[in-house]
This record gives sequence, structure tokens and C-alpha cells, in this order.
Amino acid sequence: MRRDAPGLLLAACGVATAWAVHAAFPVVPRLTAAVLLGVAAAHLPVLRPVVKGIARPGLSLAGKRLMRAGVVLLGLKLSLHDVAGLGWATVAMVLAVVTATFFGTVWLGRKLGLPGDQPLLIATGYSICGASAIGAVSQAAGSEEEDIASSVALVTLCGTLAIAVLPMLQHPLGLDADAFGRWVGASVHDVGQVVATGQTGGPVALREAVLVKLMRVTLLAPLTAGVGLALARRRKGQPATGTRPPLLPLFVAGFLAMIVLRTFVTLPAGVLDAAQSAQELLLAAALFGLGSAIHLPTMAKTGGRIALLGLASWVVVAGVSYGGVLLTT
Repeated sequence: MRRDAPGLLLAACGVATAWAVHAAFPVVPRLTAAVLLGVAAAHLPVLRPVVKGIARPGLSLAGKRLMRAGVVLLGLKLSLHDVAGLGWATVAMVLAVVTATFFGTVWLGRKLGLPGDQPLLIATGYSICGASAIGAVSQAAGSEEEDIASSVALVTLCGTLAIAVLPMLQHPLGLDADAFGRWVGASVHDVGQVVATGQTGGPVALREAVLVKLMRVTLLAPLTAGVGLALARRRKGQPATGTRPPLLPLFVAGFLAMIVLRTFVTLPAGVLDAAQSAQELLLAAALFGLGSAIHLPTMAKTGGRIALLGLASWVVVAGVSYGGVLLTT
């Protein structure tokens, strides 16, 4: 605790500042503010020595363990009954969107020569649920902190831009409230960003957006397990290099357990509200920690390529989901 306390305290200050920024400028999501504040802390001359020195262990702890706890609580937002109520056509549409976005982004990222696990993590964030999905898959893949941080930064930025861009396209694309909500839920990354975007179309759009988004979130566990299995097969026959990540991390099992609990047990509204608040706090602290690991001069070396990948993946997820919405409504 002595080693981790300075970094955790700094992360707590970052979360409080993110909440203040959101209160002053509601258009800025709390989690986006947390990432940007982490990046700022890593580059401000007065804070840089602290971030890279005494606070680094605690910030790394926040970026990993607090992220896992936030993902577990995310499961309480899901009920299999709600997801099943959307119908098989919507299920097929979501599967098509996730598959096309994930494999298309991984393929293009490799072609662009992005280093490490960046193509895999960016693909995960775009196709499933932003930073939460990146945190889950990075644990299964054993990814480097730098790859995680840069991927989170890109996915968070693009998801935030969607809050402004997608509502402007609703009427030019001829989408009513129901179709707009489904488009938002199928194409925007983070759950909070989906809520911020969907509510611009009214209560019907918001309901549809959240339900479709949560259906995408249910794919987090099978995707994480699939990545773990693929990596295990690739490593088969190779000499062991330290502890290998499990096929299904324990916190992803916890995520599934929370889904089952929400499906079959009626939980008081107060418990669900408290869990949502705790989830936001945990994810904000984790994103501040990840943001503090971003080194902008290093990112600048692949800046053009990573921006191109982000734009291309954004076009894919928005285009495929728009086509899917037209076919299913």
C-alpha cells in the first residue's frame, strides 16, 4: 500500500477533476476527461517526475486492477431477457457488425505496420465496448501498457467525436428515433458515449441504443476467450516465457456472473445505482492511469498510421451498422 498509495491518490484527484470538468461542460464525458487528464499529467513539467516516479506503481495498478473491477460491475447492466427481446434479426446484425469491425480493423492495422498488440486492441475497442473491452482483451493477451494506453486514447477520442457527429446525420440519413437508436448502439464504442449520443434522439432512441449496445457487450466474454485460445495455440510448442495469461481471465468470469445475477435475481434500484456509480469511478481511475502511460512523442511516430486505422475502423463500424439497421427495421 505504501508503494501504491501515491499513484492511487493521484488517480483519485484525476477522477475528481474529471467529474468537475463534466459538471462544468456536460458535453465532455467523464471517462474522456479522465483519459485526457491522465495524458496531461504525464506531460506537465510539474507532474511528470511524479507520474514517472513515485506514482507509477499506483497508476499502473489503477490501469489494470481497477479496470478489471469496473468490467465486472459492467455485467450488472445486462439482462439476457432484455437482449433476447430484441429479436434474432438484431442479434444477427450485431454479430455482423462486431465480426466485420474486429477482423477488418486487425487486418488493416497489420497492413499499416502498427506495433505490438495495437491492431488487436483497437479492433476490440471499436467492435465491442471501448476502453472496457480493451482492458479485458489486453489481460488475455498480456499486452504492453504502452499499447493499451495508445489504443484507449484513440478509441476514446473517436467515440467522443461520435457524440457530436452521429446526431447531425440522423435526418440526412432518414432515420427515425427507433432506427437512430439502433444505429448508435451498434456503432458507438463506450456505453457512456452511447447514452450521450442516443439521448439526442429522444427516449425511444435512447432505449434502443442502450439495448443494442448491451447486446454488443455480451460478446466481450466470448471474444476474450477466443483471443486467449488463439494465443495459446500460437504459443504451443514455444518455450515458456513467464506466466501465461488464462484463456478466460477471472474478472471476465465475474462479468458473466454479474449478467446471470441480473438476469435471474431482482436487485433493488439502489443497488444498481450504486454499482453504476462505482463502475464509473473505477473506470475513470483506470483510464486516468492508462492516460498517464501515454508518451505523445512515441505515439507521434505512428500517429498518421494509427489515425488512419481509427478513421477506417470508424467508417466500417458506422457503415456496416447503418446497413444492418436498414435491413432489420
